[in-house]
Amino acid sequence: MREVRIDPVSLNRLARLLDAERAGRLNNNVALARRILDGRVVWNVNATASGGGVAEMLTTLLAYSRGAGVDARWLVLDGNPRFFRITKRLHNFLHGSPGDGGSLGEAERAEYESVLAGNLDNMLSLVRAGDIVLLHDPQAAGMADGLRAAGAHVVWRCHIGRDTPTELTDAGWDFLRPYVSRAEATVFSREAYGPRWLDRRRSRIIPPSLDPFSTKNVMLPPADVDATLRYAGLVDRPAEQGSLAFGRRDGSTGTVRAHGNLVVAGDVVPRDGRVVLQVSRWDRLKDMAGVLTAFATNLSRLPSDTHLCLAGPDVLGVSDDPEGAEVLFECVDLWKALPIQARQRVHLMSLPMDDVDENAHLVNALQRHATVVVQKSLVEGFGLTVTEPMWKNRPVVATAVGGIQDQIVDAESGLMLADPSDLGGFTDLIAGVLDDDDLAQRLGDAAGKRVRDQFLGDRHLIQYVELFSELLPE
Repeated sequence: MREVRIDPVSLNRLARLLDAERAGRLNNNVALARRILDGRVVWNVNATASGGGVAEMLTTLLAYSRGAGVDARWLVLDGNPRFFRITKRLHNFLHGSPGDGGSLGEAERAEYESVLAGNLDNMLSLVRAGDIVLLHDPQAAGMADGLRAAGAHVVWRCHIGRDTPTELTDAGWDFLRPYVSRAEATVFSREAYGPRWLDRRRSRIIPPSLDPFSTKNVMLPPADVDATLRYAGLVDRPAEQGSLAFGRRDGSTGTVRAHGNLVVAGDVVPRDGRVVLQVSRWDRLKDMAGVLTAFATNLSRLPSDTHLCLAGPDVLGVSDDPEGAEVLFECVDLWKALPIQARQRVHLMSLPMDDVDENAHLVNALQRHATVVVQKSLVEGFGLTVTEPMWKNRPVVATAVGGIQDQIVDAESGLMLADPSDLGGFTDLIAGVLDDDDLAQRLGDAAGKRVRDQFLGDRHLIQYVELFSELLPE
């Protein structure tokens, strides 16, 4: 188990984006948090320091918490490949997917508990009675009982789920029930994600949020977008002036590196091509293969200058997702089987993970360059990859599943596909945006406003303060 160091960031930065009423409400809750958390540590425990939405949100929320004078800290679990195969299986089960087809029996439970017992021993040397511990997702749930026995207030925070239960989701929840039921409180992104046996009186609904000042979301001038994508070897943009610099989480400045191998299938995107983009983990539930198939089999419905970019992380850099390499290679094989005309308009990109800030900067540039951003998930916990392009005023086409339904108001701040398997309908929605500049502008403008109103960090932080005030009444 290792600690991720996060430098404090003043909440004044965020408050400048808010109206007076919202800023005042945030300041009042900061004062309350300082009182009730004085002398306590708020610990967060998850499976990885990079490569997913949970890690990105923790980076932001802890920075603001520490800037507000709260002692918030972040620990990352130690695990072995077998442990992460089991927890990935749990992840898939809770989404209603069989994943690798394996079971969740006594052998898996023994391995899960053995790995977490070692992590618990490490935590007990750090956590004091009265501290708050937020255990994130299935990977960390098994430590709830031991931490409560040590006098900590334990909250289990689940970022995943499915609206309608199945036999698989029931099996996943049956595995987790002995651990989750020991938490003092639970937090879900949507009401529907909680299992049927959950004590709703001890459960809270807190959707994720976006940090507009993070490397992934900060404003980029068009010339910097062009320079970044050209130098990284992703898009053949004009060789005009533009900066390759980007801000890092620690306040220092990084510079985009020249990469010769980020496009793993297809060529560099031509400079005049319009881009349909999906940025996701290489996860079957994100259905990158379905996006590729929909695009390639319906080329005649799309303008001839349209190109598809599927961008995901370098699979060697995401330690808690053993499925990633399989999904990437499956997509590469699908690309190889396409006719030449389709191969020329489909591009698979593997973004570096050895520098997470550069990775975030590349995603930012790709999303700002895209004409349309899509997210054709089969199921989705929330989907920050929807929130991010919405903040950048991009028109988004996504499936009406999970937390995406909470972000997009259909036909107002984006377009939603009711049936994830409807590849023709998905393509028609994309074509409708590409063929109508006014529609694209209207959807993008409304998307940015919706994120500002609903999904910035002040709301997220206030909801946590409200939860903590119930656990620790003054």
